[in-house]
Amino acid sequence: MAIETMDAHDEETPFVVDASETETPRNRTRDVHILSCAFLLVFLAYGAAQNLETTVNSEGNLGTVSLGILYVSFAISSLFASLVVRVLGSKKAVVLGTTGYWLYIAANLKPTWYTMVPASVYLGFTASIIWVGEGTYLTSIARTHARDTKLHEGTVIGNFNGEFWAMFALHQFVGNLITLAVLQGGAEGSTSNTSLLFIVFLCSMTLGTILMCFLRKTDDKEEKVSADSSVSFCSAVASRLKSVITPLLDIRMLLIIPLIAYSGLQQAFVWADYTKDVVNPTLGEAGVGGAMAVYGAFDAICSLVAGRLTSGLRSITIIVCGGAFFQAVIFLWLLLKYSATSGVLGIIYPLLMAALLGIGDGVLNTQLSALLALLFKHDTEGAFAQLKVWQSSAIAVVFFLSSAITMQTMVVIMLAAIFVSLVSFLFLTLKLERAFS
Repeated sequence: MAIETMDAHDEETPFVVDASETETPRNRTRDVHILSCAFLLVFLAYGAAQNLETTVNSEGNLGTVSLGILYVSFAISSLFASLVVRVLGSKKAVVLGTTGYWLYIAANLKPTWYTMVPASVYLGFTASIIWVGEGTYLTSIARTHARDTKLHEGTVIGNFNGEFWAMFALHQFVGNLITLAVLQGGAEGSTSNTSLLFIVFLCSMTLGTILMCFLRKTDDKEEKVSADSSVSFCSAVASRLKSVITPLLDIRMLLIIPLIAYSGLQQAFVWADYTKDVVNPTLGEAGVGGAMAVYGAFDAICSLVAGRLTSGLRSITIIVCGGAFFQAVIFLWLLLKYSATSGVLGIIYPLLMAALLGIGDGVLNTQLSALLALLFKHDTEGAFAQLKVWQSSAIAVVFFLSSAITMQTMVVIMLAAIFVSLVSFLFLTLKLERAFS
């Protein structure tokens, strides 16, 4: 690709540039591989640390409260994240986003209210940037790849999302295996072992950030605010705020929001309630890493398979219903039949639950991303901002409520959320099917 003069706000040239004059479709698959591996390196550290927060930083509920603050900040920042991504460009946005995760892990080396709370607030901001940037970048390169190779756009979006979310889901598997290996080597709750673990995580995040610098810029001409634009910055802010509000006037987004919120609820349930009330009583603190590794493995496998099977709205509908069914089975089991047992069954039951919960999460991650990319082609940033606003708001609610309500009450809330989100989603699919029939 020829190197041309770019204005001040254009993406910087990547550190490694191909010698070829033209960009082949293979370059776009290369970007998916790089993005996926970089996110794996960053989030294997953050994901494993998040799983430990409620147990490692349990004094004064520091871990739970800091996570709640984090996701409140995430929700608020997501309202403006699309503007920041538009100004910076999606590549620079994902690189900037890693700084918050790095600072949060560093704060865990000396966890106090004075380190964890500011780090949580800043991570909430950068998390909104990295996720809107990721969704925008991945959708843009998928469309470019589909256009260059003359493939069906929905299929390419599904494949790219499948690969990304499969690699991303592996962060639970890899990160928790590292946790298990490091923490098992010392005494329960050993401070030195915990510090060593967080240092390893910081190294992993640094490698992920470096890898992101090798991403190529997207071809989306509307991605950034040009320096020569006659539109003032204030007008740009007003325009992006309008783009955040506008999707809420779209009936399609309103019908998707319950499913988005449920995706956040089920993730937070796993992090806050499943690990504390199901795994810890039977497998102990060290067993949390093993159970979450199983969760991550099935999440990754399901993400890859679901992405490959995605071709359009009908396939998305079938896959979402299947994933919701698996999770509903677990919630009914917890509500009606489950009780902690000893022996082999005491080990198998939590791991089986982890597997089915991971399948459901893999389905929701891939299908929500594909659905938003298909339905909101002309406002990708705004759509993915809505995804993170509602998802992170739901997660924050669970973290703040988990210490105040019983797990049985939380399970009832989860079952109600599944019902409402599925009814709303199925109504949307019927409405769209009729529109195109």
